Amino acid sequence: MLGLVVILLTVGGISFIRFARGTEPVKDNRADWLTSTLIAHRGMHSEKENIPENTMSAFLRAMENGKTIELDVALTKDKKVVVFHDKKLKRLFGIDAYLQDLTFEELSKLKFPNSLETVPLFADVLTLIAGRVPLLIEIKNEGEVGELESMVYAQLKSYPGKYAIQSFNPFSLGWFRKNAPQVLRGQLSGSFLISDYEVEYAGTTRLPWYKRFLLSNLLLNFVSRPNFIAYEVDNTSVKTFKNLKKLGVPILGWTIRDKDQYQRLKNECDNFITEIFELP
Repeated sequence: MLGLVVILLTVGGISFIRFARGTEPVKDNRADWLTSTLIAHRGMHSEKENIPENTMSAFLRAMENGKTIELDVALTKDKKVVVFHDKKLKRLFGIDAYLQDLTFEELSKLKFPNSLETVPLFADVLTLIAGRVPLLIEIKNEGEVGELESMVYAQLKSYPGKYAIQSFNPFSLGWFRKNAPQVLRGQLSGSFLISDYEVEYAGTTRLPWYKRFLLSNLLLNFVSRPNFIAYEVDNTSVKTFKNLKKLGVPILGWTIRDKDQYQRLKNECDNFITEIFELP
């Protein structure tokens, strides 16, 4: 009897995990662009060349080189959708303040170091790119879902180019799954190991262990049912990527910053979000 109970619990556990981690593969060719060319992380930015991340100059450079562009969107205090990665402004501007506490007018007065660039509106970025290269748009939302997602989607409805959205927050993706199921959606994940520097300077949230466990193991995929997975290359074994391939959707590795990372995982990922482009 005990043996039967163990078997039933084991089978039930396996079935639950498969259900929780399930994906929604795209059956047509709408997602082919995700794996056709390298994806420029926050545009083709370069500190040495004074081209800041997530700026017009970084996006122009990516377009000129025919790369897919990855970017981040968030809301300002006055509900403007801007392209910016960090929660705090300290890493990039040296200001100990949060993005959400500034209006767009206030934000516009800040110049990136050694540059005339400012934080752009998402609408202006869409106008600049105008469908010339695909976009991979990360939704930066750790709070209540709906406002940012609906505002982003409203601006994308008439956009002429190829795009997909991705997020660490499965509920953001769940919003798109319910309200715009035709939009390609990707689940971002990884180890969720955060340094003190990231907490202090970028405002990155350090998650409790149970949230890290659920998110790193993709156990909330039943909410998002992603069409692709984007997974951290740091702190992640080759075996993990091999297991991710079994989910039946494209696997993107983020973020490649040296050739050794690429060599280690080039046969395990379908494409890479990268900051280097001279890859063998």
